[in-house]
Amino acid sequence: MKSTEPSPSSSSRGATWQGWILRIERLGGWRRQGLSIACGLCSAAALPPLYLVPLLIPAFCGLLLLLSGCARPRQAALIGWSFGFGHFIAGLYWVGIAFLVDASRHAVLMPFAVAGLAAGLALFPALALYLVARCRLAGLARVLLLAAAWLSVEWLRAWVLTGFPWNLLGTVWSFSPAMMQLAALTGVWGLSVLAVLAASAPVLWLEAGDRKGRRQAIALLLLPLLAWGGGAWRLALAPAVGSDTVEGVRLRIVQPVIDQALKWRPELRRQHLVRQMELSVAKQGPSPTHVIWAETAVPFLLNQGSALPRSLSQVVPPGGLLLTGAPRGEAEGGDLWNSLVAVDALGRLAGSYDKHHLVPFGEYVPLREFLPATKMTAGTRDFKPGLGRRTLDLAGLPPFSPLICYEVIFPGSVVAESSERPRWLLNITNDAWFGASSGPYQHFAAARLRAVEEGLPLVRAANTGISGVIDGYGRVVSSLTLNRVGVIDAPLPRANDGLTPYARVGNWAVLALIALLTAAAFLSAAGRRR
Repeated sequence: MKSTEPSPSSSSRGATWQGWILRIERLGGWRRQGLSIACGLCSAAALPPLYLVPLLIPAFCGLLLLLSGCARPRQAALIGWSFGFGHFIAGLYWVGIAFLVDASRHAVLMPFAVAGLAAGLALFPALALYLVARCRLAGLARVLLLAAAWLSVEWLRAWVLTGFPWNLLGTVWSFSPAMMQLAALTGVWGLSVLAVLAASAPVLWLEAGDRKGRRQAIALLLLPLLAWGGGAWRLALAPAVGSDTVEGVRLRIVQPVIDQALKWRPELRRQHLVRQMELSVAKQGPSPTHVIWAETAVPFLLNQGSALPRSLSQVVPPGGLLLTGAPRGEAEGGDLWNSLVAVDALGRLAGSYDKHHLVPFGEYVPLREFLPATKMTAGTRDFKPGLGRRTLDLAGLPPFSPLICYEVIFPGSVVAESSERPRWLLNITNDAWFGASSGPYQHFAAARLRAVEEGLPLVRAANTGISGVIDGYGRVVSSLTLNRVGVIDAPLPRANDGLTPYARVGNWAVLALIALLTAAAFLSAAGRRR
């Protein structure tokens, strides 16, 4: 008979692991907080553009082991805050680059702004850890509850104080089109749950040290493989990349790469405009039907009596349109909008959309009457918010949902609910503020996830990149890399047939996932006690 006794070597390895677990759980003071910050820094490496997803395992396992050593929920909240601070300061460091565009005015604020943003956002993981600690669950039940709590605070982060759902944890899977397909069912939220469960799984193996713990850990680690398999099957049934397109529509997306520090200089603005016009009419391949420029690509103010649209009409293809970002409003005083406008071949404004989800301190100063602060963008006037999401129906194009800059990062909030459903999404942006950092890659990843969630192709025009055409499965049909001057000539992909489940239910999917995970956690805890 084969012996069932553990071998001396396996017993030694188990004792070593248990020793490390006890050391981590017994850490206190600055060592505990320091390790928690290190775990948060580690988790940020899984985000675009690095995608070091395996590093989520030591990050979340370390977080759970530190949680085990907490005697009170307040200690757990402090661990969660430290983890969040490390995660956000590493994941959002690039925000500070914007303060160097006009360094004489803003550079001194850079460290305070970056650290302050990370400290504020870290309150959300602090709340998650506090809730988990209050419930005093263990084993699989605690892992499930952590996933529910993490999902809850990510959803809150998307709404509190106008919302900032940048780098939701599910974004770590956006390197794989097959993995992203889960977003069509649950939105990015399901991908976040998947990341937390799989990253936390080894703790069940290490802490329990028995066969049941190993089975549970293996089951959770297999979840990404199952999601990948389902996504690969969905993609196998989809049309080949670039094969299913809208007849009669050929887009030219212009990426001029204009340095943000030079963009609004009076002596250079005309030159910037000419540069984009030349790229728009350059001869290469089939002629486009529509030309698309980036956010605020027109560095002049458009108003009712402006003669500028007539000049822009020189680049408009016959019967087509130029779709461009431009500030819109009155030259002196009055309201000012960050807009997308459509110019036809006769120099008429065929349609417009005003950005409604503005960036605090970037495009307006909240509580301006009380705060001695200035906004980051050019000029002293605040931008006014538009009337909300809408669908534009313009000549020669299927109806589309315009999204300016970070409006594309909000899951479930990229399509107007009260009007005709669009057949594609158009995101214009200017990521020149953030240089050659992680920011533009993270922004592009978020845009791809919105395409999967809605089952709609997404076209993206970015001043310095990343510009691209993405189909309704999140696959990149064509793109221009960061800081490369050029154009993309591409047909417009057709929208997927029917609505995705997530497009039908929207963020009710979040509440369903939270309820399911919470119920599973307490059922698991009840089974553990029996």
